[in-house]
This record gives sequence, structure tokens and C-alpha cells, in this order.
Amino acid sequence: MGDRGLIICDTDVIIEFYKNKPAIITELKKIGQSNIAISIVTAGELIFGALNKKELNQILKDIAHLKLLHIDNHIGNLHLQLMSDYSLSHALKLPDAFIAATAIHHDIPLYTLNKKDFRYISNLKLHL
Repeated sequence: MGDRGLIICDTDVIIEFYKNKPAIITELKKIGQSNIAISIVTAGELIFGALNKKELNQILKDIAHLKLLHIDNHIGNLHLQLMSDYSLSHALKLPDAFIAATAIHHDIPLYTLNKKDFRYISNLKLHL
């Protein structure tokens, strides 16, 4: 059963936050910092995308203020099932499958700007 009010943010949402997109900032404020979670995969993608040491340090500082959801055996197995079900038919990408599996396992909605990458996953709740 999911944490009440918790939302897992996809990497694209956090990137748009860093670009100071008003609609994203407004939505994240509505959700509230204490309700924002990210997958360990998103954390890794953000760190990978840092352009310099200053950006990296800011990303690490910001990640420390969010609920970080790690991969366990259940999420790993769910990830494999999602890849098996959707990688050929819908070109589901490896990181997206991990993020979706994390959201499904924790029973919390996924906030993404790329709904097309996830909408076909029947047991995944999307934050609208």
C-alpha cells in the first residue's frame, strides 16, 4: 500500500524543475517537498547529466531532500516482467521500466511529462 500523498517524479520532471519551468514548479509546490519521491534510477540519471562539479553538488544536495526509493528484489523482478511484456511491443526503455516498477511496487502515482512512455502499463498509476 502506498504512502498517502507520495508521488514519484520521473527524471524529466526534475530536469524541467531545474530549468525553472513555472508549470512544473507550481505542480511540485502543490505536491509538497515531503511528498516527492524519486527512484534511485532517476537520481543516477540526474548525476549522470551534471555538466560540472557545481551542478553535481547541487543535484546531490537536492536529492538528499527527497524520498529516495531503492531497487529491491520485488522491484527487480517487476522490472524484468515489464521489460518482457513491453520492450518489444512498446520499446520500453530500461530506466523507464525501473522507474515504473518502483512506482507500481510502492503503489504510488508517477509524475512524468512523457505519458506516452508509460500509459500502456496497465497497473501503473499516472499523476495527472
